[in-house]
Amino acid sequence: MATHPVAPSQAAAGGNFEAPPPPAMQPPGTDMTGICFRDQLWLNTYPLDRNLIFDYFALSPFYDWTCNNEKLRMQSIHPLDISQLSKMTGIEYMLSEVMEPHLFIIRKQKRDSAEKVTSMLAYYILDGSIYQAPQLCNVFAARVGRALYYISKAFTTAASKLEKIGYVDTENESETSEPKGGKEAIDFKEVKRVDHILASLQRKLPPAPPPPPFPDGFVPPTTEAEKEPENQQTAEPQPPAVDPIIDQGPAKRMKF
Repeated sequence: MATHPVAPSQAAAGGNFEAPPPPAMQPPGTDMTGICFRDQLWLNTYPLDRNLIFDYFALSPFYDWTCNNEKLRMQSIHPLDISQLSKMTGIEYMLSEVMEPHLFIIRKQKRDSAEKVTSMLAYYILDGSIYQAPQLCNVFAARVGRALYYISKAFTTAASKLEKIGYVDTENESETSEPKGGKEAIDFKEVKRVDHILASLQRKLPPAPPPPPFPDGFVPPTTEAEKEPENQQTAEPQPPAVDPIIDQGPAKRMKF
């Protein structure tokens, strides 16, 4: 198991003066998603399993030397012993999920009591490389920013294509408007010449013969104007036929 580096207690020159204490190690920052840690020499020496994974994690810059796990290590107690960690308060690391030997997830949390724990950060060890998992708000911000970038790019591309289409349409309209203007122009001399030719042909042709008479028994079809009064007369309600025996009563019946 990896141990905390201990500063020398005396000066190297053999004097009675003690060396100055080493500077206190600063706790890791909150956002360290831009770095990755990997110790290939350690990986070649020890296997990655749930018993040694915390010692490997303690070598990384993500490890906080002031955590409760380090206090247990100094007491030769396993740093992930939950029975001991639940009795302490402060910063601690817990092994959340394990998929040996490829994936290990370690959660950094703050313990206020045996039952009250607040999650702070998460780290994952993927095939020997240690990363800090990004926070959910940062993931949303990155995804939204990427979506807005592609949407803006799509609108820019569409606008450029629409400008090209409009430019081509204006060119086509200008090209087609020129022959249309030529077609709409009227040559009055040509119109008079055509009228003169038609009039001369009409004078040369004989007059049209009269229509032949209708055959015997043929009734010409009536027009709608002639049918309307007949329809109105037929549409008027007719009084019902009077029965001479029933409706006239017994006094007016015929006597035989």
